[in-house]
Amino acid sequence: MNLAHLLRRAAQVSPEGWAVAQGHDNLWRFGAVAARVAALAHRLRNDFGLGHGDRVALAMRNSPQYFELLFAAWHAGLTAVPINAKLHPKEFEYILGHSEAKLCFVSAELADGVAGVAGPGLTLVSVDEPGYEKLAAGDSLAVADCDPDDVAWLFYTSGTTGRPKGAMLTHRNLLTMTMGFFTDVDSIEAADCVLHAAPMSHGSGQYILPHVAAMAKQVIPASGGFDAPEMFDLMRTHHGMCVFAAPTMVRRLIEHPVARTADSRGLKTIVYGGGPMYVADLKRAMEVLGPKLAQIYGQGESPMTITAMTKARHRDTAHPRHKQRLASVGVAQAAVEVRVGGSEDETLAAGEPGEVLVRGATVMRGYWRDPEATAKALRGGWLHTGDVGTMDADGFLTLMDRSKDLIISGGSNIYPREVEEVLLRHPEVAEVSVIGAPHPDWGEEVVAYVVGRTSGGVTAESLDALCLDYIARFKRPKRYEFVEALPKNNYGKVLKTELRKLEAARKTQR
Repeated sequence: MNLAHLLRRAAQVSPEGWAVAQGHDNLWRFGAVAARVAALAHRLRNDFGLGHGDRVALAMRNSPQYFELLFAAWHAGLTAVPINAKLHPKEFEYILGHSEAKLCFVSAELADGVAGVAGPGLTLVSVDEPGYEKLAAGDSLAVADCDPDDVAWLFYTSGTTGRPKGAMLTHRNLLTMTMGFFTDVDSIEAADCVLHAAPMSHGSGQYILPHVAAMAKQVIPASGGFDAPEMFDLMRTHHGMCVFAAPTMVRRLIEHPVARTADSRGLKTIVYGGGPMYVADLKRAMEVLGPKLAQIYGQGESPMTITAMTKARHRDTAHPRHKQRLASVGVAQAAVEVRVGGSEDETLAAGEPGEVLVRGATVMRGYWRDPEATAKALRGGWLHTGDVGTMDADGFLTLMDRSKDLIISGGSNIYPREVEEVLLRHPEVAEVSVIGAPHPDWGEEVVAYVVGRTSGGVTAESLDALCLDYIARFKRPKRYEFVEALPKNNYGKVLKTELRKLEAARKTQR
């Protein structure tokens, strides 16, 4: 089993089909890019002397070369180590060293930063130098035989609470994920495409696979990333477009002035995931874009494949629990078992909050060079996600929060997301994040960090009144801090760890 066979199959069946586009321009057909990949694979094994399972790092912005290098690594029987291009050089240094990568492909703008932290045994190749094109020509290599449990993708977590861990994703994991897209997320036709506006080093890059399996096209924006006007512009050229987007990206897309007049008929599906999508934002997105949203919930440890909610379920407004379902992350995908466990991992009854546990062929083999963390995460044969959620009687999973974000005040559990959903009902609240702050009597108190749409447009009094209308009195924030922006990582997730540091600093100043 080797993921590279997906591309070989596409090249055999549809050699003249367009495989890759950059901006508005089609770039490579399947036959041509498969030949480039086979030549690159030959160079990796013969010119660079890499052996089966060796790690090849990709420190690159989104680009056509990203696509072909992923498949070249798999074609040659190697392990790809995609690294987010926005990381700090010290983070590059850690991942390159920890993964023991022997070769790293870099974008020109990252070359100096990566070179400054590269170890003595690491070879760097810039994909923007003229010499790169020579690597994609010449002798070819046959697709390597791989065991289904060979590591295909070493997926480094975002590391918001410490050093990132390398989740070992196998060929079996990623092929199961690929099939899961078709059964649980959306259909794909050969005339469709996927737009990579989010980093190809993470979720968007994993959606390369189902689109290659369907012989559909990859579209890389000319900007290399997310730009709302550019996305709407590309919808006019490339039709049947699927986009994987973090909720923050969806919000920025629909709030951009161009969204009011843009022609979005070329957009087929936005698959959102990677963080909480608040119901108010979701309803607004459906109003602007139409019934084109689907949701996935997954982690690097079970990529894109824990639960899903299809477009059909999003638009099923006749269902009596439609609003509750919009607030959920959908139902378990077909390839996995999902349950909510208690303190002893016992299965909890419907509606009881506990840790989300997952078992199935998508779950990682373990963490690279970290047997202790592997044993903890996979104890009892189930992936322990660290997410707190509830499962209803119909199998819909609703996430409360990460277990570390739970607030315990006066012995009562308070889930920040529940409070955040209420505060976002205020028309002048653009963003909000709720954390627990130490309190001498109650253990913790609820504090809300709020970003307003306009200066002075929202007050603590109006937010307090809103909370009293919708949630129990003990859950409402005891304090509101109004800020210009919330701290986020490179994937758009709010860093509550940074808010806690800010809260500690404010406490020392008071």
